[in-house]
Amino acid sequence: MRRLLPGGDTDELADDALADAYRLPPGRSLRVNFVTSLDGAVTVAGVSEGLGSPGDRRVFRLLRALADVVLVGSGTAAGEGYRPVPPSSTVGRLRAALGRPAELPIAVVSRRASLAPGDRLAAAPTLLVTCEAADPDRRAALADAGVTVLVCGEDDVDLPLALDRLADLGFEQVLCEGGPALLAAALDDGVVDELDLTVAPALVGGESRLLPGALAAVVRPRLVQLLEEDGVLFTRYALDR
Repeated sequence: MRRLLPGGDTDELADDALADAYRLPPGRSLRVNFVTSLDGAVTVAGVSEGLGSPGDRRVFRLLRALADVVLVGSGTAAGEGYRPVPPSSTVGRLRAALGRPAELPIAVVSRRASLAPGDRLAAAPTLLVTCEAADPDRRAALADAGVTVLVCGEDDVDLPLALDRLADLGFEQVLCEGGPALLAAALDDGVVDELDLTVAPALVGGESRLLPGALAAVVRPRLVQLLEEDGVLFTRYALDR
């Protein structure tokens, strides 16, 4: 993997240099990570793996290693087979090598508290971000199973409030991994600080797009970094709140 912007470097980025390229300054941030095809598809046959590459998996693991918590919609968590990230995992070991707590919590966003007791994520240290409209018995059962339940909003999830609640728990640097509906909501709420978009050299078609519909207003991110490997582009875009 080589850096094209800023500057331009033909040398391969070693692991420590790549970590420096993605490390954020201290403080609160919401970073969004997606892989997309040239025509904006985010899945192949329903999952993102069909667009991935060794470089994409390397960046995916690194962004998880640098984050305090992963924020993900319940549909994406179910469709992509999310599971806990224990200290013994590749990401856990990378976190420890970077001086981070080895365990990485997953925060699942679900208006209906779609996690169920017995699901592989339905245990500590998973968090559920939901709202008052969610079934109170389901919320109580998940809390009894060890899930930290954050009720943020009345009829729908209030993302700005959810990020405040996560920060209160010490999770300041949040990595959002989708899906498209959660990305659209975060953009409309103006809470995204950075979009890390991996662009795969592929044309897919279909209906699974980076954004499912029009935003409330056009968002114009600023390109701050561009890496490349085997024709795959790794972008970092900053968004002004």
